[in-house]
Amino acid sequence: MTLSATSPVAEGVSTPKYDRDRIKTRIVHLGFGAFHRAHQGVYADRLAAEHGSDWGYCEVNLIGGEKQIADIQRQDLLYSVSEMADTGWSCRVVGTVKRAMHQSVDGIQAILDAMAHPDIAIVSITVTEKGYCHHPASGKLNQQHPLILHDLAHPDEPQSVAGVIVAALKLRRQRGLPAFSVMSCDNMPENGHVTRNVVLELAALEDDGLARWIEGNATFPSTMVDRIVPAVTDETLAKIQQLLGVNDPAGVACEPFCQWVIEDNFVQGRPAWEKVGAELVKDVLPYEEMKLRMLNGSHSFLAYLGYLAGYQHISDCMQDPHYVAAARKLMINEQAPTLRTVDVDLAAYADSLIARYRNTALKHRTWQIAMDGTQKLPQRWLDAIRWHLRQGDSFDYLALGVAGWMRFVGGVDEQGQPIEVSDPLLDQLQGLVAQSEQGAERVHALLSLQAVFGDDLPANPRFIERVQQAYQTLLTHGARETVAQWPTAS
Repeated sequence: MTLSATSPVAEGVSTPKYDRDRIKTRIVHLGFGAFHRAHQGVYADRLAAEHGSDWGYCEVNLIGGEKQIADIQRQDLLYSVSEMADTGWSCRVVGTVKRAMHQSVDGIQAILDAMAHPDIAIVSITVTEKGYCHHPASGKLNQQHPLILHDLAHPDEPQSVAGVIVAALKLRRQRGLPAFSVMSCDNMPENGHVTRNVVLELAALEDDGLARWIEGNATFPSTMVDRIVPAVTDETLAKIQQLLGVNDPAGVACEPFCQWVIEDNFVQGRPAWEKVGAELVKDVLPYEEMKLRMLNGSHSFLAYLGYLAGYQHISDCMQDPHYVAAARKLMINEQAPTLRTVDVDLAAYADSLIARYRNTALKHRTWQIAMDGTQKLPQRWLDAIRWHLRQGDSFDYLALGVAGWMRFVGGVDEQGQPIEVSDPLLDQLQGLVAQSEQGAERVHALLSLQAVFGDDLPANPRFIERVQQAYQTLLTHGARETVAQWPTAS
């Protein structure tokens, strides 16, 4: 039996007790993936259950994710979220989805019409960093991206996230409707500003008047989101079925911890997220930088160097005291000094992150976190490295992280086995690797990726030297011994 509005669920599972017919489609969400379901979807469900909110979602996937949309459609637009802790699991059924659409099934015009409905006040996004079709080093639109080239040629049949937003706002303008707010929930510093940049730049390439209208009427609030949501596996789904009492192919599992910091800048209203624990602030950037550099930065460090050492999960890395110590030194000694947070105990924050990483129930794969590195390095490591270079400080563990990424994208592990590298710049990475020998030549080749490293870092002798030392040490001693001895191992 599969989850539905009439299927019985196990005792102890939280189910919607509110009248689902009262829920209105007021947010269109682009990117119905596991993180959105476990994060923003839960906030909406809690608001409806605890405070009578009528804010509901139209969920949209543009490219990929057909199965998730089909799954939730078959089960009365319900799905479950299970929280995983070492001490046990808990489960809730989320009922605030009102509609689910996919571009390949419903067509782009139907999606644009949904976004142009008068009730829509917010369009939110979780499509990972690569979904913004931008240059991570600059935050500007990548005008040569295949999706952007398509959208410039066919603006009324867009494929990119930015193109869909521009086309929907164009439709609202034509129909005399107000603009909506566009809220990114992806892991990028100033994600609202990045979203605004790519949308306005793309709009201006089509119609200056449209770009000016969007600039004057839409808002792009930034957010910081935090919840560890591992990729769903067959093992996860089996555990969810055991806990829920019925099958739920759309179900997700996550850690108990959840945080959401939101810039309070919405033109057509918003849910009262603060009633269920979200923080509404004027400036999200200090929170974004703290999370991206300390949590995401240490996660990526553990992902690359853990994978190379043979550790399959982040919790496996936490069984190695040298990896625990290295992650904490990265956070406290090299990331924390670069931050602009006020009245935050960063040492306590680092300790809380280590405790979360130890959660053996999560099974968060190092390979999963290692994906899409070219989109993640600038905000997780490279901006902090630039800060240290200006200050004349050391950045040993950040350099080791960069070297670990370079070793990983080389495509062969320490045992000589192939690494499945997943990255939007994979062809470029493979070309650079094929044309260079291990060692200094490989480092220089990968540093030539301007979209990642910009022009400054590849020209900085101090940065190059430290990354080369780290890379050579990994080649000579392997990841485990390097982490254990670093920075003296060089």
